[in-house]
Amino acid sequence: MRATTDADVRRVFDRMADRYDSQMQVWERRLFPGSREWAVGQARGHTVEIAVGTGLNLPLYGADVTVVGVELSERMLELARRRVVRGGLGGRVELWQGDVQRLQMGDGVADTVVSTFTMCTIPDPGAAVREAFRVLKPGGRFVLAEHGPSSNPVIRAGMRLVEPLFVRFEADHLTRDPRPYLEEAGFRIESVSRMTRGISFRVLAVRP
Repeated sequence: MRATTDADVRRVFDRMADRYDSQMQVWERRLFPGSREWAVGQARGHTVEIAVGTGLNLPLYGADVTVVGVELSERMLELARRRVVRGGLGGRVELWQGDVQRLQMGDGVADTVVSTFTMCTIPDPGAAVREAFRVLKPGGRFVLAEHGPSSNPVIRAGMRLVEPLFVRFEADHLTRDPRPYLEEAGFRIESVSRMTRGISFRVLAVRP
C-alpha cells in the first residue's frame, strides 16, 4: 500500500474541505455517535487539538477550556476560522497552520491533547503521538476518538480489502490501530472503549 505524504494530505483536505462537515455527519451518525462529544468532554485546561480541521469540535469545549487548534490544510483552517468568528470563540481559541508531526510549541505546555478522527490520515502517526507526549505536562491527558480495525474478522477483512482505495483518494488508513503508537511514545493508556463492531475507538491516555 502506497505511503501518504504531507502533500497528499494537504491536497486531499483542501479538495474536500467544503463538503467535509456534511460527509462527517453521515459517518458519525452511523458509526461513531457521541464520540466527538465524548472526546471534547475529557478536555481540561489548556488544550491542543491536533488536525483541528474545519473546527467541528470548537463549539463543544467548555467555557473553562482554552484551545490551540493546529491544521495542515489552509482551506480547512479557513473554514475553522469562520466557525470561531460565528461562535464568538476568539477569546478562547487560537488556530495555527502547521504540521502536527512537528508542533511549533514548547515542552510541557498543554493539559490536554485532543485528536478526533485524525490519526488515520497523519502520514507518520508515531511522530504526531510523540509530539503530543512532548507538549503535554506530566499527568496531562491525550484523548482520541478514532476508527480502527474491526473486532469482527469479516468486517476487518473487508476494511483491508478497500483500504488502498481510501488511502489513495481520502488519505484514510481504515485499519490503523492508535494504541501501539501511544504505548511506544510512553503514554499510559487509562481506558479504551470499542463500539460499532469494534470499529469505533475511544481512548484516554496519560503522560506519566
